[in-house]
Amino acid sequence: MIRRVLPHDLGRGLLTRRPGTRRGGFSLGKVEDDRGHCGSGLSPTSDCVSFRTRNHGPHWQDNWDGKVSEIKKKIKSILPGRSCDLLQDTSHLPPEHSDVVIVGGGVLGLSVAYWLKKLESRRGAIRVLVVERDHTYSQASTGLSVGGICQQFSLPENIQLSLFSASFLRNINEYLAVVDAPPLDLRFSPSGYLLLASEKDAAAMESNVKVQRQVGAKISLMSPDQLRNKFPWINTEGVALASYGMEDEGWFDPWCLLQGLRRKVQSLGVLFCQGEVTRFVSSSQRMLTTDDKAVVLKRIHKVHVKMDCSLEYQPVECAIVVNAAGAWSAQIAALAGIGEGPPGTLQGTKLPVEPRKRQCKPCPHLSLQQEEPDPANLEVDHDFFQDNVWPHLALRIPAFETLKVQSAWAGYYDYNTFDQNGVVGPHPLVANMYFATGFSGHGLQQAPGVGRAVAEMILKGRFQTIDLSPFLFTRFYLGEKIQENNII
Repeated sequence: MIRRVLPHDLGRGLLTRRPGTRRGGFSLGKVEDDRGHCGSGLSPTSDCVSFRTRNHGPHWQDNWDGKVSEIKKKIKSILPGRSCDLLQDTSHLPPEHSDVVIVGGGVLGLSVAYWLKKLESRRGAIRVLVVERDHTYSQASTGLSVGGICQQFSLPENIQLSLFSASFLRNINEYLAVVDAPPLDLRFSPSGYLLLASEKDAAAMESNVKVQRQVGAKISLMSPDQLRNKFPWINTEGVALASYGMEDEGWFDPWCLLQGLRRKVQSLGVLFCQGEVTRFVSSSQRMLTTDDKAVVLKRIHKVHVKMDCSLEYQPVECAIVVNAAGAWSAQIAALAGIGEGPPGTLQGTKLPVEPRKRQCKPCPHLSLQQEEPDPANLEVDHDFFQDNVWPHLALRIPAFETLKVQSAWAGYYDYNTFDQNGVVGPHPLVANMYFATGFSGHGLQQAPGVGRAVAEMILKGRFQTIDLSPFLFTRFYLGEKIQENNII
């Protein structure tokens, strides 16, 4: 660091140990020879300061203190600014260069980082930086999730993602093992999901189960009588059909998955930074489409990362930016100029993802229509459970009439207002921004498969294992919804 800030000639020999001198024998500038002459570089009269540790006399300590003071004054006279600038700690700053900057350090961002390192052509080929502003994850969706996983979706892509994630979770220590670290225990409880349908929804459930089975999920359909035999504690009034996951559905510990991914990617060389992305530095180029419409293509060159509780920021040069900022990913997209254009154009199409507050209680999932709660805070509305949830629970499961809520919390969904499905892959106009967001409540369970898909697109230019082309950003401009009918 000293040599960077000093003029070329002064950098040599500054506070360096002279070969052959005893411990403590340092010199400023060139070292005196045995005759008291200075070497070149500093003038012999004023710029040559030397001291030795030989022949310690009674006034040696005083001479030592005087020489040290003299050295400090000499450094201050040479260097501009305060002396403490010389040793300023910059270890908290992100690197100045990174091949890939991932905005968001939840399970989706960490999964992308993991698969980038897993699929790189050689060890250390890709430098990856993960930026997370909430280093405690106190408001992160991952840690506040219930931690459920199921395959009972209506879209084949969602079913495939969850099937892969189930395999990933069951074999977690084959993927995320770290040498000399204890194995992970996700506490996976494969108790299955039970969905109930009225007469009106029975046909749709039957159609969904057919797709699920075709993709490979093991789902059972049950009549009301079969449901009563298997679960005698359920009131089957009004139930026409039920579906139940026989394998790989249940609950696991999301915090353990988060920490396991973080530990693994660090062992693979991924860098972390606590900070907030506040700006992108981009270049622009105007182009004409095949139908002679003008569009502006952008490429991000630098990411400005602001340090926590500080005005300090670090520009990071990069080749790729991955937007995995969850509920706040639309803000990151806006920083890149996404959506800044005439309405109805591709350039004016925004990322339709916003924070939605969801309240979690240790009870079965219920599909209830409600007015959207204020996402400005994560306070729990206890009256909502008492007035809206408890009556349905007590009707369906009579034993719940004496139910008492022991704990409750709230978290954020990265809610895709367009079709409640994820956004995966590159933006068509900001060519080096990739998305892994908008999963509207099922991002945690699908993170392993989504991370792999984004890494494949970055490294190979296409989806290889699961084709997630329907989840590309362009569907928002084209108005092509891929509606998931089983949002839980």
